[in-house]
Amino acid sequence: MAVTRMSKSSIGDFQKDNRMGFGFYGPPFPTEYVVVAGGGGGGGASGNNTRAGGGGAGGYRSNVAGEPSGGGALAESALTLAPGTYTVTVGAGGAGGPNRNTGGSLGSNSVFNLVTSTGGGGGGTYDDAATAGGSGGGAGTYQSSGNGGQGSVLQGFAGGDSDQNLANNNTAGGGGGGAGSIGEDGSTDGAGFGGDGGDGVTSSITGSAVGRAGGGGASGGQAAGVGTDGGGDGVLQTGAGTAGSTNTGGGGGGAGQQTFNNPTSGGAGGSGVVIFKIVKSASLSFSAGVTQSTVTTLTHKIVTVTATSTTSETVTIS
Repeated sequence: MAVTRMSKSSIGDFQKDNRMGFGFYGPPFPTEYVVVAGGGGGGGASGNNTRAGGGGAGGYRSNVAGEPSGGGALAESALTLAPGTYTVTVGAGGAGGPNRNTGGSLGSNSVFNLVTSTGGGGGGTYDDAATAGGSGGGAGTYQSSGNGGQGSVLQGFAGGDSDQNLANNNTAGGGGGGAGSIGEDGSTDGAGFGGDGGDGVTSSITGSAVGRAGGGGASGGQAAGVGTDGGGDGVLQTGAGTAGSTNTGGGGGGAGQQTFNNPTSGGAGGSGVVIFKIVKSASLSFSAGVTQSTVTTLTHKIVTVTATSTTSETVTIS
């Protein structure tokens, strides 16, 4: 039976997707992606007036037309995939630091085909400097440097610096870096205010605008830093940092402590995610260790991979 009528919205979607190369044709298949690594853990605390830095967001890479990639980059180059088997890995978030001696752990890398996003850097502590990553971890107080970790080029930004001011609980850690901006330095919003996490990046690849890969907030003596776009919050004075949100690559929040010993842990980084959009006519099958959901529209399939059990999992396209 011939098609005699289409709704205006269906026609608009069809025309848009044809312009993007998502028509009804065979291989090689035009493919858009968002690949976010696991976020770094927030720093731990255990000492007088110690304020830990927030974890850095996982690296963010995207080739979605008209949207930014991480680290201030434009969308990456268009990708076409021939029939074959391709690696897919979702990076776990890094553990939060358990005390003032140990900073947050690095997040794990996420991979789609040849696209690798780097895990986020860990938040700094009293004795352990913030680390570099997809986005860098924020600095903790009493470090010799007090400088945030560096972000990866074209994936994310650096973490914020800490403020070592000991007067009246005015110490403040630096916020973790985000895919969209640098983590805020401690005391930027006022003396003793923990730095907020750097902004993430928003994508509409799934059909809804979602922000991902934000930095974790830092601890502060006067106010806690806030995580953004999946990043966990820091803590006011004493307590554990908040974990980054699952499948956002957000950094964990930094811990704080008022009294000697009594260790408190930083928040864990959020796990990453791999999202790709491919022409509807492509057939997809996944190895056993892949957890994913697929939404099929008029012209394409949108696949969200939320977990992989090993680093050897795959998707086969035919």
